[in-house]
Amino acid sequence: MIYKSNRLFQEDHILSHVVTIKTQVRDAEALRAACRRLNLREPTYQTVRLFSGKATGHTIALPDWLYPVVCCLETGQIEFDNFNGRWGDQKELDRLMQAYAVEKARIEARRAGHDITERQLADGSIRLTVQVVGGAV
Repeated sequence: MIYKSNRLFQEDHILSHVVTIKTQVRDAEALRAACRRLNLREPTYQTVRLFSGKATGHTIALPDWLYPVVCCLETGQIEFDNFNGRWGDQKELDRLMQAYAVEKARIEARRAGHDITERQLADGSIRLTVQVVGGAV
């Protein structure tokens, strides 16, 4: 996960940041958690046929997609062929990427000993709040 942060304000040692995340899928645990979150089958490592050829990696069958999504954890890249939405709704891939980013953030926050809460917003985005326990950000 690659991110950049813009500090909004600092008041009595409480910091708030807006974070922009560019997601690369590199964590198998977070990918499995994202699939569970979306009620998808767990990814399996295999070589599959896409329209334009073959791809090898952790494959995920998205709802109503003709071909699976293939995640190469070594490079962080994702291969898929939805023919500009004709063979699969882009929103399903967007949901998977959002779920992966949330699960990866949860895993890393817990690893660092921080508390994390989640709130679904009306526009479909998810607000994560990480409470840094006992120290500054």
